[in-house]
Amino acid sequence: MKKKKVYFAEILKKYKYKIHEGDIVAGTIIHIEEYGFLVDIGTDKSGYLPIEEVTINFKKKNNHNLLLLNITRDFFLVAQNQNNTQYILSLKRLDYIRSWKRIKQLYLEDIIFNLKIEHVNKGGIITYLEGIQSFIPKSHIFTKGKIINYNKLKNRRIKCKLLNFNENKNQLILSNKSANFSILKHKFKLGEIVYGKIIVKKTYGVFIEIYNVNALLHNSEISNKNIPYKNTSIKIGQFIKAKIIYLNNKEGLVSVSIRHIKCSLTPLQQY
Repeated sequence: MKKKKVYFAEILKKYKYKIHEGDIVAGTIIHIEEYGFLVDIGTDKSGYLPIEEVTINFKKKNNHNLLLLNITRDFFLVAQNQNNTQYILSLKRLDYIRSWKRIKQLYLEDIIFNLKIEHVNKGGIITYLEGIQSFIPKSHIFTKGKIINYNKLKNRRIKCKLLNFNENKNQLILSNKSANFSILKHKFKLGEIVYGKIIVKKTYGVFIEIYNVNALLHNSEISNKNIPYKNTSIKIGQFIKAKIIYLNNKEGLVSVSIRHIKCSLTPLQQY
């Protein structure tokens, strides 16, 4: 340990380097305290690693005991304590940096994840990707036209893709619909005629299940000379022939039209 201490100090002295906030510095844990760790980083004052700065999910993992005396590794220099000039260190910040680097790469590779559902709230599902808390809005959860009991989803796994992210706000938005659509996207082509079942009616149109994907048939794409549209004329369970007019691979959105399609509606069939 003494050799390492001299080594760090000599390097700093030789190159007249002064460490600053935001630097990544090498250090050796020299003492374990109740609420943190003393770390030798080669300066006159020891660095201090608070327990809450050990890992991203400290309360969940509770693995600070893995940090042993005389272990040397990198630390992120958060700030300097003005009272005693002691440096405040963090491992958590390093985890964030590395996690976000991987997340950006995963986004470019358009990966489908199978993540564990940690929590459910009124807005959607909370999970974790690379240790970063992530959110799947209810509008991006594929329901297949069924009512889902969200309270029973906790600890289950869900397929999802990265929809968008904001590193500055430490925010990740995922989409289950996008993941579901990606698996089946080879079955969808613009201008293609497809068949599907009406599963949901809204004031602005209906949703049709096509290859396990919900496609929107807007009111403006229903009425034509052949079928005078009325909101009550289309029933849940009916099969319909439609034309794909819009695809959004990223968000898993499909829109269809029955305008100019003869005999679009088949006789009513219920679930």
